[in-house]
Amino acid sequence: MITLPSSDEMYKALLDKNSQYEGVFIVGVRTTGIFCRPTCSARKPKYENVEFFASTKEALTNGYRACKICRPMKEYQSSPEWLLPLLKTVENEPEKKWKDYELTKLGFSPSRVRRYFNKTHGMTFQAYLRMSRINNAFLKIKEGQTVTQSAFEQGYNSLSGFSATFKNMTGFSPGREGQIITINRVATPLGPMMIGVTDEGLCLLEFTDRKMIETQLEVIKRRMKAEMVTGKHPMIDRVSMQLDEYFDGKRKEFDVPLVVPGTEFQQKVWDALLKIPYGITRSYKQQADVVGDVKAVRAVARANGENRISIIIPCHRIIGSDGSIVGYGGGIHRKQWLLKHEFENQ
Repeated sequence: MITLPSSDEMYKALLDKNSQYEGVFIVGVRTTGIFCRPTCSARKPKYENVEFFASTKEALTNGYRACKICRPMKEYQSSPEWLLPLLKTVENEPEKKWKDYELTKLGFSPSRVRRYFNKTHGMTFQAYLRMSRINNAFLKIKEGQTVTQSAFEQGYNSLSGFSATFKNMTGFSPGREGQIITINRVATPLGPMMIGVTDEGLCLLEFTDRKMIETQLEVIKRRMKAEMVTGKHPMIDRVSMQLDEYFDGKRKEFDVPLVVPGTEFQQKVWDALLKIPYGITRSYKQQADVVGDVKAVRAVARANGENRISIIIPCHRIIGSDGSIVGYGGGIHRKQWLLKHEFENQ
């Protein structure tokens, strides 16, 4: 549960466009029924006319609608402004092993960097860099580079040290057959999503706060006989671009290749989901009929819930027979938003 600053602190932050609390809370304006980011450029409301929320979800639940000026449903950028210079520096020197004193020299607080990476990626900054180096090495080896050259380029002093780290992270030795799923996070108007890709295509796209996400990760690793490593991949960029177009109302169909290992029945259900047109809904019963067994409503609902590629495999377009919006792993508020978004942009 998020612990918010005091109301006085948040109102002071509302008046400060460079506030450290940007992204920490949402402002609801009682007189207009609108919720905003703390840094919204609109005229600042009086103290007695505002209330504060920990998330856009909470503001929506309390009957507020999104501001059209600051667009609070447009997710904050993937990385905060203060961190971007460091990420750029790291990108230019991927083999460098950063020490705390070096971060301090560049003007960064090591503890702040550590807190950010622990909160966002579930690992330390150094662990994130190690995984990125191994991911880069794996891609280079697949392209034909020798193991020795890859180890040298990634800043390892010994081939044995590189091989041991590589095997510890991936489960197999460099140069041998194995598969890596490159994972990262992408920002969306509905919150951050975890994305997983291989050279063949997209295999994971889930909201990071979904309860079943850890189970889904284990299922993918087992079925694909792969390990997951945080890093960058051209397929992630391709998916991110198409998601941005979708949320901007400019894309109604996705054309990224999908990797969806599952049972024969699950494959049928997911394939049927892909055929539901943009902005159109179908009931679980109708979906069961399309799959070929009108009595398999519960099995269809279960397979929908096991879909690991949200939005692109549009399980949000399945609703109850009475028209009610039910059953969505990413949360009912997100399902409502997606359906409204598609209806308005048909």
